[in-house]
Amino acid sequence: MNAPGEVCLLEDFGTLRFSGADVETFLQGQLSNDVSKLSPGELRRAGLHNPQGRTLALLWLLAADQGDTLAVLPLELLAGVATHLRRYVLRAKVLLTDDSERYRVVGLAARGAAPALNGRRAAYASQEPRELLLQSALEPPPAAPAMSREQWRALDIAAGLPQVYSVTAGQFVAQMLNLDCIDAISFTKGCYTGQEVIARAHYRGRIKRRMQRFLSHSALRLASGDAGRFNDGRSFRVVEAVQHADGRCEFLAIAPLPGSSQEADESGQLLSSGGVACSALPLPYPLPE
Repeated sequence: MNAPGEVCLLEDFGTLRFSGADVETFLQGQLSNDVSKLSPGELRRAGLHNPQGRTLALLWLLAADQGDTLAVLPLELLAGVATHLRRYVLRAKVLLTDDSERYRVVGLAARGAAPALNGRRAAYASQEPRELLLQSALEPPPAAPAMSREQWRALDIAAGLPQVYSVTAGQFVAQMLNLDCIDAISFTKGCYTGQEVIARAHYRGRIKRRMQRFLSHSALRLASGDAGRFNDGRSFRVVEAVQHADGRCEFLAIAPLPGSSQEADESGQLLSSGGVACSALPLPYPLPE
């Protein structure tokens, strides 16, 4: 890929800064991943969970200067996440700041692309050549990005990378979103909010509903949070979705694994009384048996 056009403005994402002497300790007690292992140039995903182990938000963490940590997450969740986390600061020396106006979040479709774009960069996915760039908002934005937001979303879906939005916040236990498959959970770092439930599910192996990738057989429009039922009777709830040019929908959805017993539908209203005809597509990582 040539550098000039392989960029995507992720304008629906913002940046939350954590600063202060106790940042690492604080985040270790709140997030599912091991923040102590975060290094410059690395992107580390982590979940923020409630005490029931359900995912309130997914944060993409990057190391900043002076020991600060930056978190990239959907703008629609940023204020609520900051308010939620401030309740746990207590006497810790931690300051949370919305830095969204300071940074521009940019997706690069090839590692090493767009060398003229300065900023904080990190490899975005291990299976494909993509990077995340935090560019200073004082610099001019990339000219005419060739990749649309929907094209970038399609790459996320193909990579099996979940995202949580306001319509799905608090709906799914961490393993339902495959956070254990994308290195977003540490099972050795110690306690954090929701850790007991997440660890119990891991060691007892009782997760029968997981995020899977699907492609509809005919024209279909889905969005995050939509619920439905496949024509084999399994219920699903959409995590991410994108429409192909022919009208078919490719999407990530939480659904019972093939061969598992059908669980009670906790997805809300179904889209229709009929089943949706879809094919399962592979994910680039294996799901635990």
